[in-house]
Amino acid sequence: MVERFLHRKVLLGVSGSIAAYKAAPLVRALVQAGAEVQVVMTRAAHDFVTPLTLATLSGRPVLTELVSGGSTWNDHVHLARWADVFLIAPLSANTLSKMGHGQCDNLLLACYLSATCPVFVAPAMDLEMYRDASTHANLDLLRGRNVRTIGPESGELASGLIGEGRMTEPEDIVRQLHQELVGQSKLNGKRILISAGPTQEPIDPVRYISNRSSGKMGFALAEEAAGRGALVQLVTGPTAQHTTVPGIQRTDVVTAAQMAEACKAEAATSAVVIMSAAVADHRPAAPAEGKIKKKDGDLELRLEATEDILAWIGKNKTEGQLVVGFALETSDGLAHAQGKLERKNLDLIVLNSLEDAGAGFGHDTNKVTLLDRGTKPQQLPLMSKKETARAILDRIEECL
Repeated sequence: MVERFLHRKVLLGVSGSIAAYKAAPLVRALVQAGAEVQVVMTRAAHDFVTPLTLATLSGRPVLTELVSGGSTWNDHVHLARWADVFLIAPLSANTLSKMGHGQCDNLLLACYLSATCPVFVAPAMDLEMYRDASTHANLDLLRGRNVRTIGPESGELASGLIGEGRMTEPEDIVRQLHQELVGQSKLNGKRILISAGPTQEPIDPVRYISNRSSGKMGFALAEEAAGRGALVQLVTGPTAQHTTVPGIQRTDVVTAAQMAEACKAEAATSAVVIMSAAVADHRPAAPAEGKIKKKDGDLELRLEATEDILAWIGKNKTEGQLVVGFALETSDGLAHAQGKLERKNLDLIVLNSLEDAGAGFGHDTNKVTLLDRGTKPQQLPLMSKKETARAILDRIEECL
């Protein structure tokens, strides 16, 4: 069982050092930690490890040239923007010097100059090369630009000398990346169930009852939780939202009954349950088997209540489990949310109000109030839904 979960898209640069052979176990360690890995190699790195090996372990073609096959452009800007983190391991003295002085004569360096994500390097070179004043000056240049170094370590080198210059071992690199990017999150390694989006309740084969939920808040929560190392089960109703963040397993449903079935199946094994979906409270009691034809006069539609999924989860809450609900209100929000918190046996509730500009359905922003048992409600300012998700999960970590 992997103890550290690094649900990140990792762009791994491999330069021409004898330590490039360690790139193979490094790719494996990253993949086992839950990362998606795209390898970029310099031509010199091919002398030490084959692209086929790294492609097999990463599940992605290895890239070396800015233009391959005579006509295929390997877009360095796209690669850099795709990555959550750029790791160069091993970092040779040659590539280090080029990075320090802004040279850009290969794909790896083009990606580095285009990167806006955190950049980590693991230097690897022989003792005298590492001790050279120019090497340390170049490392200082990179550190001054917020590039973070991992190692090198002391040990036996390829020359037979003993001393600094040995590339940090792959497991230790993954451990340090995890520490830097995930830290001591209480969500790391925990299973989290998150519901998102609306449900659709059929009137007939072409019509349905639904609501205006976009699913944006639920997806933001799922991505933030995965980024903290959680194993996320995302159950979502019909939505245009999508995510490629590693660590999220998505289940698509349509109706409230389907959402209830999917959530019940996952709830018992989840340390945290966050029910952010806007589940329909009612559905047509007798959906028509064929399309209802237009007729003169009124059409009566009899509705029946759907199952209260959140109440079921609160009633069947397991020991130590944290259950979080959402409440969207148009008036007396605090009173209604407090009642829902108690009535449904929740640990935390997130209150939305449609009276707040920029909050609620469809927006990229949100303004919420967090309520739990025994503490004063915490009203958050208007923020992006990504920032709101971060604040909600910070509060969840405090509650764990």
